[in-house]
This record gives sequence, structure tokens and C-alpha cells, in this order.
Amino acid sequence: MRDRGRRGSGERPGDRAVPSVARRALAIGIVAVATATLAVRFLAGAAWTAAAARDNACRTLQPDPLSPKLRGLAPDFELADVAGKRWSLHALRDRPVLVSFWATWCPPCVEEMPSLEVLARRLGNRASVLAVSVDDSWDAIRGFFPSGTPLTVLLDPTREAPARFGTSQFPESFLIDPSGHVRYAFINQRDWSVPEATACIEDLR
Repeated sequence: MRDRGRRGSGERPGDRAVPSVARRALAIGIVAVATATLAVRFLAGAAWTAAAARDNACRTLQPDPLSPKLRGLAPDFELADVAGKRWSLHALRDRPVLVSFWATWCPPCVEEMPSLEVLARRLGNRASVLAVSVDDSWDAIRGFFPSGTPLTVLLDPTREAPARFGTSQFPESFLIDPSGHVRYAFINQRDWSVPEATACIEDLR
């Protein structure tokens, strides 16, 4: 009689397991969503921390306010190095670029140059450091670097390149992000050999 009553209820052996399976699936889904949310928050927090560290490093160099002309500017130029190779900012848009305008006859430029060389060695191929000279010819530059230099030195006797950045004073440097936009301007010399300079440029992604 008891067996007949259970069969008459219409309940099959696996029916009672269905709510349990559903609850388990719901719990797994909730855990997955919570885990994904935490992962997104963690990555966002890590990105914010990295950006804050970069900004702090850059502030150590005391950047000057960007002029209205430089805000949002993606300048370009094409100049040759001593071997005749042509360089352009457009071709370097996959990496940070520090452009420094200088001259051999400029005392603060001369003082700044050794620290730029230190920076170029530290950065390696992770970023580019372009030292754009406004001297009249390569003769003065060859004499200035008798043993060579880790810098990419370009010559612009017409001074058209610095004019595109709105400057005719030297030294002046401009840090350009991988998208080609000017992010920081540095009027007059800086000590580029400090660790913060490397961090500022490397983290500009």
C-alpha cells in the first residue's frame, strides 16, 4: 500500500534533486559574478595606482603648464641623424618619446646633456630620446660628442621643429605619449638622471 501511494503521487526519483541542482548553479553563478566584479575592481585599482605613481614621478621633474597650443597637440617633424637616417615622431607612435631641443652654444643645454645620456641608456628601446640640435651644422655636434652618444641626435638648423612646439628657447623638452600627443613640457634644464625621470617616461602608456 505504501509503495502504491508513492507511485500515485506522480513524483519521479530524480525530481527532488532538481531544486538542489538549481540552487547550486545559482550559487556558482553568484560566486562567478562576485569574483569577476572583484577582479575588475582590482585591475582598475592597479591601473589607478600605476597612473598615480607615474604622475608623482613626473611631478618630481616639475613640468611646466602646457600652453593652449600644446594641449591636445600631436606635432610631427622629419629630421635626419648624422648617418642620414630620417626620423619622424609619427613613426615612433608606439612608444613614449622625449624630444629635447638644444644647441652646443647653449650653457644650460651643455649642463643638461650628460643627464639626458644617462636617461637614454636606462630607457634602452622602451622609449626614445631625441636630442634635436639647432646648431648650424654637424661639425659642432661631432665635436661635442667625440666618443659618440646613446642619444638619437637630430639636426634642425632651420628651427622649424621647435617652432611647431611653440618655442625658440633652449633647452626645452617635451614628453610625448604613444598616441603622439604632448603630455608634459619642461622649460629649461632638468636632471634627467634621477630615477623618477625613467619612471615617468616608462609608465607613459
